[in-house]
Amino acid sequence: MELALAEAEKAYSKGEVPIGAVIVLDDEVIGSGHNLVETLQDPTAHAEMLAIAQAVNAQSSWRLNDARLYVSLEPCPMCFGACHLARISNIIYGADDPRLGACGSKVDLTNLDAMSSPISLEKGILAEQSRALIQQFFKELRAR
Repeated sequence: MELALAEAEKAYSKGEVPIGAVIVLDDEVIGSGHNLVETLQDPTAHAEMLAIAQAVNAQSSWRLNDARLYVSLEPCPMCFGACHLARISNIIYGADDPRLGACGSKVDLTNLDAMSSPISLEKGILAEQSRALIQQFFKELRAR
């Protein structure tokens, strides 16, 4: 999770919403990313999406069976769906996202009947640090 927070700090330094993600398989980082929505002018350039793209490229396969996603903020529905489609087995996240969270904070996509391969969740890991970084970002943004 510390690596995901380091990715979030990279986003923060670029003026992006500070969310970072890392994908681990067999104790090896196979993908990482941080929000680049503003930089790329792409609404899908979320940290998780970029980490998944890097991981599938590294594995030469879209199937990331047994991989774990560490992300500083609860995934949105788009990112959760991408995790499901990529067959990521575990999502470990920091802070809840009451605005867009897809793992129970706003909506709960984790218990859908259509989930052929369930994703296990672990939440609240380094949540305070994740939340503090996001709050600081938006405090500075509002002050501009």
